[in-house]
Amino acid sequence: MTVNTKSGRLPAIVISRSEHERLSKLADMLEERDPHAAGQLAAELDRARVVDDSKMVPGVVHIGSVTDFQIDGEPPQKAELVFPADADISRQRISVLTPVGAALLGLSAGQTIEWTARDGRTRRLTVLAVQNGAAGISRSS
Repeated sequence: MTVNTKSGRLPAIVISRSEHERLSKLADMLEERDPHAAGQLAAELDRARVVDDSKMVPGVVHIGSVTDFQIDGEPPQKAELVFPADADISRQRISVLTPVGAALLGLSAGQTIEWTARDGRTRRLTVLAVQNGAAGISRSS
């Protein structure tokens, strides 16, 4: 994932110190096995503003957050951002190692990020709402 925006600026992202450390270790461990995923996660971590856990504000996407988002004007989606071992798309749990998961990390409601997908298309993700904590996914149907 090559992240970009039309203005050339990336949206500001915030990550807690403990999560930054865990995700940095994950990116390092993955470097040889999946350099693309490791690289996209590392790029997001490198540009993040890291704050003490106690100073992390609500409404920022982190591991365990349930997020409403929209990609390229498609219908809105809801998913929980998780570590790779917990990913399960049938349960709306997206790994932080996917392009969408890495894009969500550290964003707040109203923020938008663009990236170039592996197929060369520009994708645009907008965060609509963020619920922090272990709220889980509730399906409305």
